[in-house]
Amino acid sequence: MKRVILLGSSGSIGQSACKVARELPERMKIVGLAVNGSVSVLLEQAREFGVKALAVYDGKAAADAERELATVSGTRLFKGAAGLVELVRETEADMVLVAIVGTAGLAPALAALESGKDLAVASKEILVMAGESVMKTAADRGRAILPVDSEHNAIFQCLRGAADREVRRLILTASGGPFRRTPREQLVNVSVEQALQHPTWNMGKKITIDSATLFNKGLEMIEARWLFNVEMARIDVIVHPQSIVHSMVEFVDHSVLAQLSHSDMCFPIQYAVTYPDRLPNRLGSLDFAKIAQLTFEAPDPARFPALTLARHAGTVGGTMPAVFNAANEVAVARFLARRGTFPQIWESVEKVMARHQSVASADLDAILKADAWARAACARLD
Repeated sequence: MKRVILLGSSGSIGQSACKVARELPERMKIVGLAVNGSVSVLLEQAREFGVKALAVYDGKAAADAERELATVSGTRLFKGAAGLVELVRETEADMVLVAIVGTAGLAPALAALESGKDLAVASKEILVMAGESVMKTAADRGRAILPVDSEHNAIFQCLRGAADREVRRLILTASGGPFRRTPREQLVNVSVEQALQHPTWNMGKKITIDSATLFNKGLEMIEARWLFNVEMARIDVIVHPQSIVHSMVEFVDHSVLAQLSHSDMCFPIQYAVTYPDRLPNRLGSLDFAKIAQLTFEAPDPARFPALTLARHAGTVGGTMPAVFNAANEVAVARFLARRGTFPQIWESVEKVMARHQSVASADLDAILKADAWARAACARLD
């Protein structure tokens, strides 16, 4: 039985984690829940799973939750950014699953490791911003970091039992998003509505835009660099529109192992929670005759400059990945607010990165300062 604190329980990954908990009640018990502002979802989940430790990030929503819980005995409510850390530190648990988009998950992720809990990572920003620090903390405390992103979970499965010296390269798959065949000169006319039409996954707005630009794959490249201790030069991306092969590992003898399944986040969540065991579920088998074909193509760097920017950020290291991530968040928000064109997302990130002097082996304070600087620098481009 794994006692799990779920940060970001109202999002798509959080909802999938709840589905896994319903499916495997003898192996997964949710003991803590946190949301940004979806109080009604939080309270419904708390009632269903009998959770007494809750957190709400947004100030107004936290006040609403406090009123709702006024007559509920035995339930503790944590509030704001500090509340996420307090929830993690003060709740007895075996694992913290972080499914918070953006930088808000970094502090509670470190708190999880420091308080002796394993970390299941669904938020790319944690390892992109502070991969060196997070991995060192996990090693020092003897805690495990288990990837929940479908691509990294696939690599994690393919690497099981393999020595570092046996790995030639990691191959992350990408759906290619809705614009993989759109001529580059037409991307300036892309609307918000078009960019939010992902061909495979149902996700939040920010990550859906990241999928359309392939910034999500750039973030995953940097995340993989830290998770699996592989330099950026040995991490590649291949476009695979069917999203059946979730990622691959090529070994030094040129053999390749791939992990395949339906596009359902319950697969990687279950594997992370039950690792090292595999358990039956009702998610369904692949029908290869029905699938008929799996196709692959190289990503076009002219159409997807995010991959080149990510490789540069991950190679430079230090505070540059945090700048890459923060500038992208601001640029995506600007696009969603209809104050910029689709190509201006990567154009803005490139400009901000060019102006940044990276700090090597940065501590958390330096990383957060670089994050704040990049957000301000990108906002000034508006």
